[in-house]
Amino acid sequence: MLNNSIDILVLNAGSSSFKSRLYRLTQDNLPLEPVIPLWTGEIEWSSSDTAILKAKTTDDAIEEERTQANRTADIHDLLGWLSKGKTQVIQDITQIDIVGNRIVHGGEKYRQPTFITAEVKAEIDRLSIYAPLHNPANLMGIDAIESLSPNIPQLAVFDTAFYRDLPEVAYVYPVPYQWLERGIRKYGFHGISHEYCTRRAAELLGYDLQDLRLISCHLGNGCSLAAVAGGRCIETTMGFTPLDGLMMGTRCGSIDPGIILHLVREGEYTIEELDRALNFESGLLGVSGVSNDLREIDKAITSGNQRAKLALDMYIDRLTARIAALVPALGGVDALIFTGGVGEHQAGIRAAVATKLAFLGVEIDPDFNNTSIPPDRDLATDRSSVRLLAIHTQEEWQIATACWQYLIDRNT
Repeated sequence: MLNNSIDILVLNAGSSSFKSRLYRLTQDNLPLEPVIPLWTGEIEWSSSDTAILKAKTTDDAIEEERTQANRTADIHDLLGWLSKGKTQVIQDITQIDIVGNRIVHGGEKYRQPTFITAEVKAEIDRLSIYAPLHNPANLMGIDAIESLSPNIPQLAVFDTAFYRDLPEVAYVYPVPYQWLERGIRKYGFHGISHEYCTRRAAELLGYDLQDLRLISCHLGNGCSLAAVAGGRCIETTMGFTPLDGLMMGTRCGSIDPGIILHLVREGEYTIEELDRALNFESGLLGVSGVSNDLREIDKAITSGNQRAKLALDMYIDRLTARIAALVPALGGVDALIFTGGVGEHQAGIRAAVATKLAFLGVEIDPDFNNTSIPPDRDLATDRSSVRLLAIHTQEEWQIATACWQYLIDRNT
């Protein structure tokens, strides 16, 4: 049996942000609904080498801007606010019972939440070649905890684990089959978010998850779709790396691989330059020339910027085409889920997608679509053949539940 009070710290480290939540659970059974974190900390790093650190509790908050960002020092200082200053909620970092870390790429080896050892860290580092924007950042969070208190158990929760049940027809690429033996296959990403949102969708609809056919749309700076049937993910848009699939904020998504071969043959780009172009300079930013942020693109469109309009039209066109392409694998669709920063907050994107998918019987209610309360809501009309759900993704809570289950299993 666990202690009456369990402190679970969750770290979600990204390429330009660091999110942390401290959950205190005081009962033996995990709550069905997410609980409010005892403490929330965030860092946003900008391209101009500045950092904004924020921490808050139910009673107080701190915000600090730094003109010379040092990511390691920034993370250490943020976590220090757990036990000192206006947002202190614990006496010492050693009071934390377990730390859960979001890890983007777990490869073929890690299909379940895994206790972090030196071997696990080495494999996460090795897999950074496939997720260069994410795995190195994930390791920074692990290292920060180890340096502050090396005896706190840490759990790795992998985005790729959600796709452990992908059928062969979905994860094998039409390339020489021997490549599969080298680990070249579809892995899928954003799995923690998709897992939470599909479970939450079943709760909102009042059905067992096993009885639903769902398409989850995680739309942020990174974007992916997941098709879930019978509680299992059977297809997704991201592939061997998070670069594949939908058009994203700065990532290209699926393009003709012949483009890469052509540019290499012509000697115009090195591999490193191509990596940067496809990961950081493409997508909405690359086409619009304005920003990777749809809010800024909307402003540019209002000012008559045609490239910005083209970028938005392409984004919607590719999104709806990939959603429609998942329907045959499911044999129909009961609900479409919108989540992530864009999915949750961009009513115009949701409306445009619904309009293009009207042939599936999709019909969105404009009044429901244009309100943000409550955060989890059904946006479809009564006549719609497909429910349209806006769900606030809670990746940190999903990671916390994995930590809770790990502690339960370890103590039984």
